[in-house]
Amino acid sequence: MDQVTFRSDTVLSDVHLLLPNACHLMKRLNGVGQPVFISKFRILQTCDEKDSSDGSPVRERETFESPDASDVPRDEDGDLDVVRRPRNATCHRDPVCPVILSQSAATLTDQDEDSEEEDGGRDVIKIEHTMATPLEDVGKQIWRGAFLLADFILAQTNMFKGATVLELGAGTGLTSIVMAMVAKTVYCTDVGVDLLSMCQKNVNLNKQHFESQESEIKVRQLDWLADDFCTDPDLEFCWTEAEIAELHDNTAFVIAADVCYDDDLTDGLFKTLYRLTSHMRHSSTIYLSLEKRLNFTLRHMDVSCEAYDHFRHCLDQLEEMTDGKMNFTVELVKSSFPQFFQYERVEQLELWKVTAEQL
Repeated sequence: MDQVTFRSDTVLSDVHLLLPNACHLMKRLNGVGQPVFISKFRILQTCDEKDSSDGSPVRERETFESPDASDVPRDEDGDLDVVRRPRNATCHRDPVCPVILSQSAATLTDQDEDSEEEDGGRDVIKIEHTMATPLEDVGKQIWRGAFLLADFILAQTNMFKGATVLELGAGTGLTSIVMAMVAKTVYCTDVGVDLLSMCQKNVNLNKQHFESQESEIKVRQLDWLADDFCTDPDLEFCWTEAEIAELHDNTAFVIAADVCYDDDLTDGLFKTLYRLTSHMRHSSTIYLSLEKRLNFTLRHMDVSCEAYDHFRHCLDQLEEMTDGKMNFTVELVKSSFPQFFQYERVEQLELWKVTAEQL
């Protein structure tokens, strides 16, 4: 599993790139034969451990002292004397051993359920996901943009407390689950029954994080390329008229994590944002996280980031819009807030804030 083979139609989750040697438990195969893993993400610090002057939690960071140059071992020529590991040394690292427990049932064995309960405390979030997928199924993986947005939520609990929140392109539901730890109602939306079913399982796996405070996550279908909500009662994850009215009347925040990787979908996202915010009773705030992914293209003969460039173009268009109905203000949020999850917060990760006001 450490030697990852990339195919032209396959992508790989940043979670596995960061922790390639961790033991990921393969639970089952989904409807199209992809292995489904379950990973546990520990919150490094609870929201009430440390408070800064503005009421947001602060994570204490370790400091390290650089060794004195005179203490560095050198050989007789003055070169660094590097101590190498013996070739026959025993490696104590846990091997990667994914095991299919069941190809049809999604439940764990009794013994595994007991172990899940033992370490499934308030600081552990359990997520079912896949490791590699075709491009159209990337929502079944976990990306660093979701962790960045989750960090921001936990750093700003006072702002989101008791709010009604809509997440677009929720994927596995990680960010919605974190949001439900502080918000009142979270509409967790995406498209595709298979993906939404995985998302609903993750919500059920983590009810202990939000049910105690009477918060609620509603998993619903929301297609950015469609013109309206799916209200067909014969379809799973459909909306009721009461839910649509509640969404328009009470939603204060809209969030989305790492969803701008295809230009057509990005266009659909911004059209959906305009349509939703223009129907909301009150002003709303949108938070969009993403990672700039650089690629070398033959068309440019240089390193470029076309998906990010198109995202920025759409942001500029939104802010410059003068239709007499809506006003949008865009600003980049500094990523100086505490880090609550273990991932690599690279400089390519960004968080954007969009304020939507009706004129």
